[in-house]
Amino acid sequence: MPDIAFVLIVITVLLVVVGLCQPLAAYLKVPTPVLLGVVGLLLGGFPALVAHLGWPHETEAFSDVFVKLPVSSGTFIYIFLPLLVFEAGIATDVRRMLQDAAPILLLAVVATLISTAVVGLALWPIAGASLAVCLLLGAVVSTTDPAAVIAIFRDIGAPARLTRLVEGEALLNDAAAIALFAVLLGMIGAARELHIGAGLKEFFTSFIGGGLVGALAGRALLAIIPSVRDDRLAEATLTVALAYGGFVAAERLLHVSGVVAVLASALTVSALGRSRIAPDNWSFVANLWDQIAFWARSLIFILASILVPRFLGEFDAHDVLLLAVLIGAAFAARALVLFVLMPLLELVKLTEPISSAYKYAIIWGGLRGALTLVLALGVTENAALDVRSQRFVAVLATGFVLFTLFVNGTSLRTVIAMLGLHRLSPRNQVLRDRVLAMAYAEVADSIRRMAQYHGLAHGSVERAIEPYQTWIAAADARDEAERLSERERLAVALVALGDQERVLVLEARAGQIASQAIVQVLLRNADALVEGARAEGRLGYQRAAAAMLSFPLAFRVAYFLYRHLEVQRFLADRLADRVELLLVTRLLVDRLVSFNDERLATLFDERLTGLTREILKQRRGKVGDALDALRRQYPDYLAALEIRFLRQSALRQEKGRYQALFEEGLIPQELYEDLQRGILGNRAERRPRFEIGLDIHRLIERLDILSGLDERQLGRVARLLRPRFTVPNERIIRRGDQGDAVFFIASGAVEVRLPARRVRLGTGEFFGEMAILSGGPRQADVVSLTYCRLLLLRRTDFERFLAANPDVKGEINRIAEARLSLNQEDAERTAESVSD
Repeated sequence: MPDIAFVLIVITVLLVVVGLCQPLAAYLKVPTPVLLGVVGLLLGGFPALVAHLGWPHETEAFSDVFVKLPVSSGTFIYIFLPLLVFEAGIATDVRRMLQDAAPILLLAVVATLISTAVVGLALWPIAGASLAVCLLLGAVVSTTDPAAVIAIFRDIGAPARLTRLVEGEALLNDAAAIALFAVLLGMIGAARELHIGAGLKEFFTSFIGGGLVGALAGRALLAIIPSVRDDRLAEATLTVALAYGGFVAAERLLHVSGVVAVLASALTVSALGRSRIAPDNWSFVANLWDQIAFWARSLIFILASILVPRFLGEFDAHDVLLLAVLIGAAFAARALVLFVLMPLLELVKLTEPISSAYKYAIIWGGLRGALTLVLALGVTENAALDVRSQRFVAVLATGFVLFTLFVNGTSLRTVIAMLGLHRLSPRNQVLRDRVLAMAYAEVADSIRRMAQYHGLAHGSVERAIEPYQTWIAAADARDEAERLSERERLAVALVALGDQERVLVLEARAGQIASQAIVQVLLRNADALVEGARAEGRLGYQRAAAAMLSFPLAFRVAYFLYRHLEVQRFLADRLADRVELLLVTRLLVDRLVSFNDERLATLFDERLTGLTREILKQRRGKVGDALDALRRQYPDYLAALEIRFLRQSALRQEKGRYQALFEEGLIPQELYEDLQRGILGNRAERRPRFEIGLDIHRLIERLDILSGLDERQLGRVARLLRPRFTVPNERIIRRGDQGDAVFFIASGAVEVRLPARRVRLGTGEFFGEMAILSGGPRQADVVSLTYCRLLLLRRTDFERFLAANPDVKGEINRIAEARLSLNQEDAERTAESVSD
């Protein structure tokens, strides 16, 4: 059994090396994995060098410290792999990735299968190994290491979509490659005949099964999160438990892909967690995972690199030939997917076109790294493969990693520059210049105020602010020389408004102003506004804003259940969601108007900010109209929500004030903690329960036509009436249908759409009686103008009711005769106009 202290000392030394490599790599302008790989190679090759030079025995013992570290492939897979995969998933912006879901799935899953097949078939005739082993090598080298590539992309300002494509591809590619690797290794280990159909079935079963397990595990975690009451340490701990628990459960208990399960759980948390975890806590969790993944990625890379000299100990000329074929096949498979299959997706409109420059960058950016070496190590430790097959996979996989690392990795920056992908788009360049100009102007003003306060020399002030003024002048000149059209500049401003709306939504979540489900919808709406503005400018922004006011699928399903099964609770909950969504959206738009006038006005000219202000005011008006339609029917509920908003806002201000006093040193920590504990209503107020209000007796009280009935008569009528709720623009009666019911309007308004005119009816009035009294078909469509609560009386019940209540019958007949007279006059005028 290895000495634990010895292992800890070695890990400590490696962490020191990792810590020093990070700034050194930045200084040398090389990817960190490249430098870690060099260090690992040196440590791994040091024993051979010592033996070759005949150095003393003590030196040899020291040189073996790192090489003989008791680390197996199981250590990498069970300790490091869940951490790496979970961090990659939780750091992913799922909404942005979904915009390119089709090309990402093609590059990841389909490309993995194609790459495995192309590599395996290319090597099989010359390798002297079975086809199954060649395909196994293809799966091993299909894994990618995007860390270095993404670092370079972000450092040189590569386009966001290119970065998103590479990130998304690597995310799913590794999961698919590992799942395929496990399937092939299992077939070889069981000595089963290679069967493509069975292998693909097993692969997709493992892949999809792992995805379902991970999604359910992620949902389960998010359901538990509220119970820890915003304790960030507890939230972070639960995510770590999810990573390991999901991996082991999927692999050992359910026999599906553990990597895919971990990835799916992380993506679920990433997609939904931002609305359930407070923004500060989310930042803490994300930063913690970033640090954990950095340690894991660096250690796994350097430890795997140490093993490289052992793998390449007997590298010969035949291996060079095989490696050349492997490199050519791998790049050819990647080019096949990008230049043959990708255009098919573009042709059927499943994705926006991807430029050739992007495709070349993706091909050259396909670096392999630590994961490839880990899988190769796993092959060498698997007794089911003979020694020759183990060596075949280990040598070629290692050689391929070294090639991509030291050739692709060191030249990628140059390739990106040659392709012209290191420059910002004109829109982003304008926004960057405007933002920096605003910031630099504020810095210059701050310097002047500071100098005035301290009485510093004017010359010193001018020399201090000179670089900022020079940059601002250069930006203005550049903006003038490469001036965008007003339409493009408006699109940039609208994108900025959409991004700011997302920030405000997260602030609302932090202040517990909106419920978690509504925050999720608001975040999705903000993303839709940004994408709409990017794609179509003003029109796209306005379309996205209009789409937010439509009834979502969940509401339509709930309404269907109410109409056909009379289930009210689901509909009431969706109405409560809609009220809260509209209220918070209106509050957000109010703040966006202030942001437009105070911040955007410093970035863009007055005409442009006037346009954005008008767009926001139009949006506010439409949101306000939709909210007022609900307010008229449910004023008490709206008032309760507004009180809740004000209380939560006051609570947040109170917390913020105590924190400011503490940070300014005006109160000690123990007093600050006592004040925080003493805040009334420290927990978020629950949203009040929404009731649709379909109690028949209360609705009857709103009908003046029934006011003359006594309690006994009202009781009989109540047993005949049926409540009905309608939404705006719902057709209640269709022209030409047979009359089967009369409708009394307890609240709301409808429009009777006659051929010659339209008539509005409101609370206390009724409609639908004409067809029953005349015995003919309906003469008009009746459409609800707002949310309505109606009382419906079927034909036979209506006739029985009239017979039992002559006074009401007389009033209804009088109104019906007046309506009939008006209809006849309309018909006569229409006939006269036709004859003329």
